[in-house]
Amino acid sequence: MIGKLLAIAPHRAGGLVRWSLAGLVAEAVLMAVGFALLVPLLSVLMAGDTGAAWQWLSAMTAVLGVYAVVRFRTQLAGYRAAIELGRTLFAKLGDQIARLPLGWFRADRVGDVGRLTSKGVIDVVEVPAHLLRPVIIAFVTPATLIVIMFFFDWRLALAALVTAPVAALAYRWTATVVRRTEHRTHTAAADAAGRIIEFAQSQAVLRSCGRTAEGHRLLDQALSEQRDAGRAQLAAALPGFSSFVVVVQLAFTIVLLLGTDLALGGTIDVPELVALLVLTVRYVEPLIVAADLGSALEISRNSIARMDTLMSTPLLPERELGAAPDDASLTFENVSFAYDDRQVLKDVDFSVPANTMTALIGPSGSGKTTISRLFARFWDVDDGTVRIGGRDVRDYSGADLMAQISLVFQDVYLFDGTIEDNIRMGRPDATSGEVREAARLARVDEIAARLPDGYGTQVGEGGTALSGGERQRISIARAILKDAPIVMLDEATAALDPENEAAVQGALRALTKDRTLLVITHRLQTVEAADQILVLNEGRIVERGTHDVLMKLDGRYADFWRERDRAKGWRLAG
Repeated sequence: MIGKLLAIAPHRAGGLVRWSLAGLVAEAVLMAVGFALLVPLLSVLMAGDTGAAWQWLSAMTAVLGVYAVVRFRTQLAGYRAAIELGRTLFAKLGDQIARLPLGWFRADRVGDVGRLTSKGVIDVVEVPAHLLRPVIIAFVTPATLIVIMFFFDWRLALAALVTAPVAALAYRWTATVVRRTEHRTHTAAADAAGRIIEFAQSQAVLRSCGRTAEGHRLLDQALSEQRDAGRAQLAAALPGFSSFVVVVQLAFTIVLLLGTDLALGGTIDVPELVALLVLTVRYVEPLIVAADLGSALEISRNSIARMDTLMSTPLLPERELGAAPDDASLTFENVSFAYDDRQVLKDVDFSVPANTMTALIGPSGSGKTTISRLFARFWDVDDGTVRIGGRDVRDYSGADLMAQISLVFQDVYLFDGTIEDNIRMGRPDATSGEVREAARLARVDEIAARLPDGYGTQVGEGGTALSGGERQRISIARAILKDAPIVMLDEATAALDPENEAAVQGALRALTKDRTLLVITHRLQTVEAADQILVLNEGRIVERGTHDVLMKLDGRYADFWRERDRAKGWRLAG
C-alpha cells in the first residue's frame, strides 16, 4: 500500500511520507527499548538496590526523552504530509479528470467520482495523519520487544512468539475480507449518493408525473443496499477480528502460565517475572490496536487503488504537431466505431464543405450524436480518419481542437453562478461589452431584463432556477461568445415550447451565420434548408443529397418527410 501511496503522491508529499515512515520506525524501537528497561529497573527495585535503580531510571528517562522528541517531529511530519497530500491530490485528480476523454464521463460515474474526490481523499490523507503511526508501532514495537525478551529469558520470548504466525493469519484473513467486501460498500455508497442527487434534481418531474412514491422507492433501495452492504461487511470481518484478538490474548496467557511455572520452580526470579509480564502486556496491547485499525487501513488501501486506477486511465494521445486548420470543413473517411462490443458506425464516409450546413437524420441509435462527438473527439475511432479543417483531429491538442467547435446540445448544463458567469465561460477573457452583445444576439437580454438582479442573477446548480428555454438561450450565447468556426447542434430545440423555440431559433440564426454547421434535428424547415442531408440507419449512411434530390428518390427520407408533414397538422381536441 505504501508503494501505491507514494506513486500517487507528489514529490514533496512523498518525501514527507518517507521521512514520517523512518521516524515512526525509530519511534517504535525507542518505545520498545524504553519498556524493556522496566525489566532491570523493577528487578533492582524489588531487590532493594536503589543506587542501581537510579541508574536504570536515568537510562529510561534518556531513552524516553529521545522518544518524545522523535514522536513530536514524526507526528508533525505526518500532519504536514497529510495536508500536502490532500492539497495536491485534489489538484492532481482535478487535472486528470479535466484531461480524460469526454467519452469517459458516463452517468454511472457521477457517484464514483464524487465519492472518490471527497471521502476517498479523506481516506488517503488519514494514512499519514492517523493510521501509519499506530499500525507501525503495533508491529515494530512488539517485534522489538520479542527480540529484547530473548536476552532476558528465551523461553518466555518463545512462548510469546509461538502465537505470532496464527495472529498474522487471522489479521490477513480479516484484511482480505474487508478489502473484498469494501468494494460492495463503496459501490452501494456511490449509487446512494447518485440517487440522492437524482432524487433532489428530479422533484419537478416526479411530482408532475405523480411518481414521488416511485422516486422514494429507488432512493430507498439504494440506501437499503448501502445499509445491507455495511452489515455484510461487519458480519464477514467479525470472525477474523475476534480470532485475532483471541490469539493475541492467548499469547499473554501462555506467557503468564509458563512464567508462573518457571517462578514456582525457581528457574526465574519473581521480580524479573513481574517485569517480563509487564513487557508482555506492552507486546499484546499494540497488536489489539492494529486489529481495530486494520479495517480503516484496508478502506484506505482500496481508495488509493481507485485513485491509482483513475490516474492511470489512458488519455487520448496528442501528437503535439501544432496543426492549424486549412478551413472549417469536416470529413469522415471510412469511419467505424463501437461502444465496447456494440457497433455504432460502419464505414461512414462524408464531407461537409466549409461554411455549409449538413443535417443528420435517422432513427434513435443510428449514430447521429456519435458522429458529432467523434468530431469533438470524445473518443478515437476504431478505423478510418476524422478530419477538421483538412487535419486529423488527433493532430490537434485538446484545447486547439475545441477552439474550432461550438457544441450546443438539447441537454444544457449551467454552472452554479450568475447568468453573466455562464455566458463568459465561452471566452473568459471577453469584455463586458462582448458578453452583452452575445447575450443580445441569443435573446438572453430579454431574460435578464425581467429578473431583479439582471445578468447577476444566480442560475442555481445545473441552471435549475431557469426554464429549459432560458438555459438553452444562455448556452447559445456562450457559443456565440466563443465564436468558433464550426457549430454542431444536437436537437437544440426539440423539447421547447413554441415561444422559446422561436426565441432560440432567432438565437441560432445569429450563432450559425457564416459558419460550418452540422445539425441533428427533426425540424422540417431546418432539414429542408440544409446544403446536404445525410440519412443514417444502423450506423450507415443510406441516403445523401439535398431535400429535392432525396424527395425524388422516394426512400427513407421521403417517408420521414411525409410523416413529419402529416404531424404538423395535429391538434389537441378540446
